[in-house]
Amino acid sequence: MNKQLSHILSILSLLTILVALTTLPAQAQGVTCAADVTIKAGDALTTLAGRYYGDISAYSAIVAATNAKAAVDKSYTRIDDPNVLALGWKLCIPGPITAPGALSSVATSTSTPSTSTASAAPTPTPASPAAVQTAVAQVDWKAVGESMTIANMRTRVYPGSAITIEQTLDAGVNYSRYLASYRSDNLKIYAMLTIPTGPKPATGWPVIVFNHGYIPPEVYRTTERYINYVDGFARNGYIVFKSDYRGHGSSEGQASGGYGSPDYTVDVMNAVASLKKYPDADPNRIGMWGHSMGGYITLRSMVISKDVKVGVIWGGVVGSYDDIMNNWHSPVREVPTGARARSWRQGMTKIYGTPQTNPTFWNSISSNSYLADLSGPIQLDHSTTDEEVPVEFSENLYKQAQAAGKTVELYTYAGDNHNISANFNVAMNRSIQFFDQYLKTVPAQ
Repeated sequence: MNKQLSHILSILSLLTILVALTTLPAQAQGVTCAADVTIKAGDALTTLAGRYYGDISAYSAIVAATNAKAAVDKSYTRIDDPNVLALGWKLCIPGPITAPGALSSVATSTSTPSTSTASAAPTPTPASPAAVQTAVAQVDWKAVGESMTIANMRTRVYPGSAITIEQTLDAGVNYSRYLASYRSDNLKIYAMLTIPTGPKPATGWPVIVFNHGYIPPEVYRTTERYINYVDGFARNGYIVFKSDYRGHGSSEGQASGGYGSPDYTVDVMNAVASLKKYPDADPNRIGMWGHSMGGYITLRSMVISKDVKVGVIWGGVVGSYDDIMNNWHSPVREVPTGARARSWRQGMTKIYGTPQTNPTFWNSISSNSYLADLSGPIQLDHSTTDEEVPVEFSENLYKQAQAAGKTVELYTYAGDNHNISANFNVAMNRSIQFFDQYLKTVPAQ
């Protein structure tokens, strides 16, 4: 049997397992684990999939098997968010294990069981190599590259729309909470909207546009992600607006990814325009918070538009395109599952060359080349042991912004993760204080 055929059969076997696990009731599946693993520092679903199957895109089978086992065996921990793992969680690795020597790394200790009762989220199906090649051929990457230049994005019109309340959700401690929608490129985009209760300031409430990090579009849900983060800002007197981005959850359009398409930034810029029209918002006090990919979008927005007065970025993908392409080995969960989104590097380098051979182009789409035009102060928060995005991205941006004469703060957190979970309260308080200083107390214009 040749190597290619063996790989295809392994993938088909994994897909068979996944289909079986997701179509039968959890209690009746009787899942057999070829191995158990207890999460240690640095583990991610993609690294586990690579270790046991030799294919990082097979992580979805681990999620399905673990959740099935957790339904009947509380020693396993349910995975409600593929982006989040905690030390000590026990996961199920279903067969067949195809990577050599995988069984030698099996851990045997158990974890504290999860108490979550949420339903299992669907997991993405990886695009095949043929699908990726088709996507590369179908996309006009020259046009994509031109549309992504900072100069072109500055000339583009972002009309936004009226914000529509779609559903009233359970209120927070001192704020109302809604499922809302707005328009971007004539697409209906959903968002989480919070509005403080109490007397509204004469000019309206200050606003934080909340740019979430990469979550597989197929599993993203508006009301299930970043709840504590939103609450931290909302309870401190800010309107918070968390756009889903196109193709995420119920939002219309295709999820084309953050780094090889202007689309998510366009959606956020239209969110800003929509909020400037919103009666309860102060159009002159709009800031942004971004995590991971959302940090990339935040930095990009702040060199495109003067409407964004302040920015805070956690664990941000804020390196240059040279860094993104050569100094960052992104796990699957940072790369959208659509074939086009996974192929942007191949498609664009075919047209434009690499950052080394054509720095003029790659600098033209990189926010780092335009830091002299940053629209306001910026704070950077990053774990020194971030398992997703290297802390050097934030450290370099800090130095670059300082050299450009901009107001910038950098806080690092030793031994923490991509979400800054262990230091969440400290980082959140710093973020709130930064917004309070540079956004909330800005005199009315």
